[in-house]
Amino acid sequence: MSGLDAPDITAAYDAVRSDKEATNWLLLSYTGAAGDKLVLAGTGSGGLEELAGKLDDGQAQYGYVRVEYANDSESTRVKFALVVWIGEGTKVMRKARVSIESGAVKRVLSHHSITVDARDRADLDKADIVTRLRKAGGADYNGGRG
Repeated sequence: MSGLDAPDITAAYDAVRSDKEATNWLLLSYTGAAGDKLVLAGTGSGGLEELAGKLDDGQAQYGYVRVEYANDSESTRVKFALVVWIGEGTKVMRKARVSIESGAVKRVLSHHSITVDARDRADLDKADIVTRLRKAGGADYNGGRG
């Protein structure tokens, strides 16, 4: 995959992972209908909801998001999710290549607890993702009730 080693992608990834930065998501998009070159399409501090609003229904894209949630009244946890988005209008050949090309993205954006395969914005419901992150993290202070 070309483009994944771009300095702006590395900087955005580091910002999302940092406890000192407001940035909590990044979005990678293909530069064109053909080819495998990815570019940084955006970053923000509005979390999963803001990221979902930036997704393009005509494209495959990759999001990386920091999710903070409370375990109990005393503590919060921070986990990371990789979003593999395939919009409903994505060309058939691009859809087919995502399963192969997403491996390179997963290696570059390597620190994530879960991968969310999203075809619809409803797949990015924060409550559902927090439930999955709790299960992936081992400690579940809510008895599995999310």
